[in-house]
Amino acid sequence: MRIDLHTHSSVSDGTDSPAELVAAAGLVGLDVVALTDHDTMAGTAEAQAAGRRSGVSVLPGIELSCTQAGVTVHLLGYGCRPDDEGLSTALEELRDERERRVPKIVAALNAAGVEIGVDDIQAVVRPGATLGRPHVARALVSLGVVGSVQEAFDKWLDVGRPGYVSHYKVPLADGIGLVTGAGGVALLAHAWGRESRKVLTAEVIRELADGGLDGLEVNHQLHDAETRATLRALADECGLIQAGSSDYHGKNKVNHDLGCNLTSESSYEAILALIAERQPSQ
Repeated sequence: MRIDLHTHSSVSDGTDSPAELVAAAGLVGLDVVALTDHDTMAGTAEAQAAGRRSGVSVLPGIELSCTQAGVTVHLLGYGCRPDDEGLSTALEELRDERERRVPKIVAALNAAGVEIGVDDIQAVVRPGATLGRPHVARALVSLGVVGSVQEAFDKWLDVGRPGYVSHYKVPLADGIGLVTGAGGVALLAHAWGRESRKVLTAEVIRELADGGLDGLEVNHQLHDAETRATLRALADECGLIQAGSSDYHGKNKVNHDLGCNLTSESSYEAILALIAERQPSQ
C-alpha cells in the first residue's frame, strides 16, 4: 500500500479542493491519504466522498497549531471525533484568531508600504476556508507585489519580516490531550524542521511520549537523511508510531508532491488500531 498521511486542501492553505486532492492522490497511485488541514476538519466529508468514487481511502485528520516554549509546533491528529466538545471549542478559537489576525497583517504590510486590503485576500480564499498566511501570500502574488508564494514569505510574511503577526496557538501538551480525548491519534509533524527543533529536543519528545504522544512524522521533506535516522531511533526507543508524508499544499508549496514520502502499512494499521481502541462504539 502507498500511504500519505499529511496533505492540505483549499479548506486551509492548499490550492486543491478536497475532492481534487483525493483525485490527484489516486492518479499518483496512493491507496490511502489523510486530509490534515490547519485547525479544521471541514473538508473531510467532501474528501471521503471523492475517495469512495476513486477508490482511495481517506483518513480524517487535522494539523493543530500548537506552541512549545514560545515556539510554533504542529500536531497531526488522525480519526478525531468532529463533534468532540473540547476539540471543537479549541478549533473555533483558533479559527477566530486567524480571522482577527488578517487585518493586523494588512495593517503591518500597509505600514511597510505594501498596498493590499482585506478584500484582496478574501478574493483568493475558498468560502469557508480557514485563513492563513498563504492566502495573504497568494493575494500578494495576484497584486504583483511578488512573483511567488515563497517570495512573499521570504520578503514579507515569515517570522521577523514586516508583515508577520503571531496568533494564538494551543499549548502542545494540551493539544495532545485534545486529540486523544477526541478519540484520535496524535503525531508530531516535522518535529525537527524549522524552528521547532529548538524546543522539541529528544528529552522533550520522551516526556511527551510519556504524556500521551502517539508518534512522530519521520519522513518529511524538512528532514534530511541523518535527521530521519535519529528520529527513527528515538521513535523506536519511545515506542512511537513512525509516519512519512508529503505535506502537500498543491501549488502553494514546491517539492512536496503527493507520495514523495510514505507511511508504512504497519504504522497505518497501528494508527487505525488506536482509533478503534479509543472509539470502541464506532
